[in-house]
Amino acid sequence: MSRENHCSSKRSRSDMKLDNALDNAISAHAKWKYRLMEAIDTGRSPWRVGDVRTDHECEFGKWLIALPLSERLSEHAKQVRVLHAEFHTLAAAVLELALAGRREEATAAMALGSRFAVVSSNLTVTIMAWKEAASGASLE
Repeated sequence: MSRENHCSSKRSRSDMKLDNALDNAISAHAKWKYRLMEAIDTGRSPWRVGDVRTDHECEFGKWLIALPLSERLSEHAKQVRVLHAEFHTLAAAVLELALAGRREEATAAMALGSRFAVVSSNLTVTIMAWKEAASGASLE
């Protein structure tokens, strides 16, 4: 980045860290959809259902817990925490079906219009809204 661009930037390092964390969360949760489809196809996974169900053990979950209190209490953070926890619960249910060899049920549980698909989409949209709000606030 040129010195001019660096000096004219109004975004703080904490804003950039927030952006990076939110981008990483979107990417990580998209990867989970792939991992679940792979588990459905193979009936195997290196992940345990109980570990997947736990929403505070993934990197994003740890990051959410470590946010400063003022940020954790923001409306965006609250909405994301609820959706993130539900995503983990639903992902664990899909994984459980996949590992039990119940491919059709697992596939249906992830299908367009399923609760998993709706929560997954809402989580992504809500994370993006949080990122946009944080970016907008820091540029004013």
